Amino acid sequence: MAAPVARDQELELSIDSLAYGGNGVARLNGFVVFVRRGLPGDLVRARVTKVRRNHAEALAVEVLQPGPERVEAPCAHYPACGGCRFQDLAYEAQAAAKQEQVADALRRIGGIADPPLEPIVTAVEVFHYRNKMEYSFTATPAGPALGLHKAGRWDEVLEIERCWLTTDLGNALRDAVRDWARAERLEAYDQAEHTGYLRHLVLREGRNTGQMLVQLVTAEGERFDRDELVEVLRRFAEVCSIHWAVNDSPAEVTNLPTTLLWGEDAIEEELCGLRFRVRPNAFLQTNTAMAERLYDLAGEYAALTGQESVYDLYCGIGTIGLTMASKALTVWGVEVSEESVACALENADLNGIANAAFFAGEVGASLEELRDRAGPPDVVVVDPPRAGLSGKALRRLGRLEAPRLVYVSCNPTTLAGNVKELGRDWGYRLERVRPLDMFPHTPHVESVSLLTRS
Repeated sequence: MAAPVARDQELELSIDSLAYGGNGVARLNGFVVFVRRGLPGDLVRARVTKVRRNHAEALAVEVLQPGPERVEAPCAHYPACGGCRFQDLAYEAQAAAKQEQVADALRRIGGIADPPLEPIVTAVEVFHYRNKMEYSFTATPAGPALGLHKAGRWDEVLEIERCWLTTDLGNALRDAVRDWARAERLEAYDQAEHTGYLRHLVLREGRNTGQMLVQLVTAEGERFDRDELVEVLRRFAEVCSIHWAVNDSPAEVTNLPTTLLWGEDAIEEELCGLRFRVRPNAFLQTNTAMAERLYDLAGEYAALTGQESVYDLYCGIGTIGLTMASKALTVWGVEVSEESVACALENADLNGIANAAFFAGEVGASLEELRDRAGPPDVVVVDPPRAGLSGKALRRLGRLEAPRLVYVSCNPTTLAGNVKELGRDWGYRLERVRPLDMFPHTPHVESVSLLTRS
């Protein structure tokens, strides 16, 4: 049967709920329409942008009647900026929607009729929570500016005057680099034409230590005065580390080798009473306060007594494993990023932790060798990327037959798929799941799950 809508058709739709990913869900005689910029309870006029056999996508062009949870967004750049999706949705409604999205994924994809879901851990700070920001340079009549990509656009950058996700310090540093770039008459890189010089600015902030790392990313060649940039940045007492990276490819990436221009090669952050060194490319949860809640929850689910061998897979800079080390017999971490593993080893030394070891390698390819070296694990902690556990990694994880598995997830749909496979093929039972809102005003939701194997 043909879809009951056509592309570019305008419809009046009532938004029922939010789908994972952030679009509103409406129904037209049972036919599902996902509506960007539609919030629960809204009556909107929407233009259809895509039509599929079993659903359509649309953009809300006018809110005819706002829902009861729609609020005024505080940011002057909203909704043009792509950094936030839900500043106009009351925070309590955001958290409730994310809780339901985790439950829905476990029911629909995981095949669990009544998921053992615990109440979502809401954010400590609703605004100003990010410890890392990546800005893009863009050309303006006044000279180069710094901003974030416009919503839905890879090729357009919106100049930002005040971002509500970072701190006052982060906003001030961004503006200081913009003013320096204009004074030096440097040119912003044009992503479409592949011309220009200045590409990105990365700011990393130790929220519990007050330390700041700055990374400038440019096209090829050293066309700026190092000393002048360092002088500008050193006016901020919090700046401890200044790096420069060159991106000579068309890809918009910042995860690049860096040259230290001034200061320490890393900053430090404090989490759960431990100190962690953070280099430019090392992975660290971008919400410091909520990362501590997440690690506490992972430790609770692990239920360590001091006698367990723990595998920390996708360990990053060792944060989860090291916070568990005082309650474990041994901790063994695996991570593909050599820079992150170097940080993890430094962090173990920094905190005087002698019962943790870390290795660089792909998780799927490393587990058999790790088991031969470390023996079988009593508890496995996994914190995979958004795509979840790959086929090989999941199979080799299953073969370990660890009694307890703590799964830290940033994507409820891939979590649900992995949980289903772990139960069907490897005998694991989902015992507990708790979502955490690490990223208010965005569609993203984190969760910690406990799976046991009898």
